[in-house]
Amino acid sequence: MPTFGAHAFVWVGSWDTESGNEAIAQAGAVGFDFIEIPLIKPAEFDADSHKAALKKAGIGATCSLALPKDSHMPFYPEKARQFLFKALEEVEKVGANYLCGCTPYSLGTLTGKPPTKEERQTVVEVMGDVCAEAKKRGITIGIEPCNRYETYLYNTLGDVQEAIRTIGADNLKLHADTYHMNIEEEGFYNPIINTADVLDYIHMSESHRGLVGSGTVNWEQIFSALADIQFKGKLVLESFSAINPDIIAATCLWRPPNQPSDVLAREGLKFLKEGAARARL
Repeated sequence: MPTFGAHAFVWVGSWDTESGNEAIAQAGAVGFDFIEIPLIKPAEFDADSHKAALKKAGIGATCSLALPKDSHMPFYPEKARQFLFKALEEVEKVGANYLCGCTPYSLGTLTGKPPTKEERQTVVEVMGDVCAEAKKRGITIGIEPCNRYETYLYNTLGDVQEAIRTIGADNLKLHADTYHMNIEEEGFYNPIINTADVLDYIHMSESHRGLVGSGTVNWEQIFSALADIQFKGKLVLESFSAINPDIIAATCLWRPPNQPSDVLAREGLKFLKEGAARARL
């Protein structure tokens, strides 16, 4: 049976002590198992307060991030390593054991060219170090492929699967996202089936970033594939009710979604649980 989470951006557009704790409370009230915390600024993260809020809400947490532009791993490997090591400290402090997202790259950084062998080799080397440090702390690392308009480095599930196999760390997993799959993959069923050996975490996100089930994502294929691989990982609702100023340009989120946050959360969780039940996950 998978566990069900929600990205904090379902409720809040920025993460600080007050807004973060409010998002945690909301996630718990709706009935999610955990909240995905955007660890965009690890140096400003109030881990102690958030840990207490999680305990009060009775839920767990995962953390996600994208590297800052000045820490894009292929260009600035040492800065990326330092940023991720600091993030791991905060993940451990808040009581979480999962750090995923665009861990090897900065959203919106494009070169006008495909990734080079040297760039991907840099990622292999640095992510190997990050995974080793994460393992000491009992943390799993995820890498999320994003669409071609947001990154040139990893666009498909197969891209990340290849990187994971090359790095060879047993605590490194594939973080899929149905929004990006809708752009980059040839359907939904086969990519999930073909990467089942490393797939552990999925952003369940609609084609327009709004209410799941109201866009063009083929949810029947997704749940069918998850049933066939007997998926037991994390399914995370990712609908953006509020637009975060740190990622607005990179993700081109120029307008709000089609429903308010309470509808996105309540109806979104219902949609995911009903889909999982039909698939007998």
